[in-house]
Amino acid sequence: MKKILGLAMGLLAICMVPPVWSEEADADGCKDHPLFNRMPGYRINQCEIKDFDARDFPASAALNADNKPVKVMTVEGVQTYIVYDMPGEVKHASALQIQRNYQNAVKAAGGIVIAEYGAEMSGKGFNDDNWGPGDRAIVFKLSKGNKEIWARVHPYNGGNGYALYIGERETMKQDIVANELLDKINKDGFISLYINFDTGKGIIKPDSFPQLDQVVTALKLTPELKLEAGGHTDNVGSPASNLVLSELRAKSVMKYLTDKGIAGSRLTAKGYGQTRQVADNGNEEGRAKNRRVELVKK
Repeated sequence: MKKILGLAMGLLAICMVPPVWSEEADADGCKDHPLFNRMPGYRINQCEIKDFDARDFPASAALNADNKPVKVMTVEGVQTYIVYDMPGEVKHASALQIQRNYQNAVKAAGGIVIAEYGAEMSGKGFNDDNWGPGDRAIVFKLSKGNKEIWARVHPYNGGNGYALYIGERETMKQDIVANELLDKINKDGFISLYINFDTGKGIIKPDSFPQLDQVVTALKLTPELKLEAGGHTDNVGSPASNLVLSELRAKSVMKYLTDKGIAGSRLTAKGYGQTRQVADNGNEEGRAKNRRVELVKK
């Protein structure tokens, strides 16, 4: 049985595409990605998997004069490339059907659509990593365990085939116990926490709860300790929106701690946006380091 996303994808595909199946086999050594079903009736024409590489994914729908994305996210990690097609004269899904299937399935699995390109892109959109002609495309992101999955689905020839690009990167992990946290705060005066939030929001993801629980324990061990939760972002987006987002996330951390029994008088929250960068924003590793919440001793 496929994972949640795969299941949602399969159900949507069955509902929307005529149940016609191909007799032809997939290309040698190729199979579906564990997270994604294919559209019914399609075979794998070609595939490529690299254990570690980098691929750029559009980070917004805007294109420049050369029809290349204005903003890109460079994803380092496992890269998967799969091309599906409908062999022979068998009736195939439309490009829009393919696009909507993936869009609905991703949202049902808790992911978000980053960019969507419609039929107006025919002849000037992107097809592969060279951003060649294409008629539709959709880019999305979702989290699975400790991985952040970026993917691009690009139907071509009106839906007779489609390409699927998947990049998987591990999110920054931080395992720290209360005593270590206290030692670092006493030594350096602060500690940087890499907390996972919903994209563009202040909602803390459950996989960061254990990390914050260690902060709660540390504060209970030292009743005199007071902290400022300072929110920081990378430089993706406008300075104004990043300032708002950073403050929202700082307040979310403060609320989590007070909900766990820490007195509000011991805590403050402040957003700094992108004004205090600690790493190069020119690559994803640097941007990830800049997206942080600092706990500063007061």
